[in-house]
Amino acid sequence: MDSSSETSSCPSPGSELGRALLAYGEARRVAAAQARRDLSLNELDARALLFVAENPGARPSHVRDHLGITSAGVTTLIDRLVQRGAVRRDLDDEDRRVNHITVIIDLDSPPWSQLRAFDAAVEEAVAGADPAEAHRLAGLLEGITARASG
Repeated sequence: MDSSSETSSCPSPGSELGRALLAYGEARRVAAAQARRDLSLNELDARALLFVAENPGARPSHVRDHLGITSAGVTTLIDRLVQRGAVRRDLDDEDRRVNHITVIIDLDSPPWSQLRAFDAAVEEAVAGADPAEAHRLAGLLEGITARASG
């Protein structure tokens, strides 16, 4: 007959990995929330700022679609970021009804670098990993993400 200590042995590697992934996600969420608090940004403003930094000259409709908000919502959001001095609106040379949004702050310098500090630290840690192991783990994580996302 099995004793309870025999049936409750070490957790499976899958559950250990699952816990590690959940812990990573929580640590990233906490770091992002702290950065937003320190910068007095709400989550949508921070996400918009990072999106526009990765997509310079994005149209408000691109920001709207990325964030899943209304046209009025994106206008208000961009107005806040313009007033804050974080982005600027530029009129399109060919169609004056179209705006292009550009980040005008340095997201790589304090205090704005806080928005990406956790991800930068992860990249630095990954850079020190064995390339073959990092490649294998990336494939595993992509597969897990695809299966979990449906």
